[in-house]
Amino acid sequence: MARHDKKAKKKPPSSNPLNMKDDKNTPNLELDGTSLERAGFVRRLLAMIYDTLVATAVGMCAAMVMIVTLVVMLKNGALDLQGYAEPADLIQASSTYKLLIQTWVGMWIAGFFLWFWRRGGQTLGMRAWRLRIYSTVEEPMTWPRLLIRLVASLGGLGTLLVLFDFKHKQSLQDRLAKTEVLKLTKEANDHKSW
Repeated sequence: MARHDKKAKKKPPSSNPLNMKDDKNTPNLELDGTSLERAGFVRRLLAMIYDTLVATAVGMCAAMVMIVTLVVMLKNGALDLQGYAEPADLIQASSTYKLLIQTWVGMWIAGFFLWFWRRGGQTLGMRAWRLRIYSTVEEPMTWPRLLIRLVASLGGLGTLLVLFDFKHKQSLQDRLAKTEVLKLTKEANDHKSW
């Protein structure tokens, strides 16, 4: 059962809770009597562009917080300036500080995607383009599965597989994490239906 399909949880249990067709090659799903199909490349690309803008903003805010914290600690003597006149000079010259900032920003950006996928199956871009992640197996969407999905996306390159997979419309991350991205109806995309 898909972790994000709360309506399916309210229904009586069945051997096929998402009403998936028995043919594993069929890229359609029925949800509340409405047939949903897997999303194509263009719609996924548009959602990725939207999400890239949001993730950039998240990364910039995270970097600002870390840099301001380092500057305050360096100015107040909590950290050694190592002979530099200004904290900015030390931060720019130090590989350690650069790595610290990049790791911090990377964790926040990864957290953005993982949190949204776990909480509702949609990032902000996916919601704008009426896309949602569902499980293709009767297992919950766990953090490890979502982490596999994030890593396997290869920064978006994994989605290129959809261009060559006309029949199944699955990306690399979908295949490895046992998920699928479905195009929702307007009614199914309403947050009240979560």
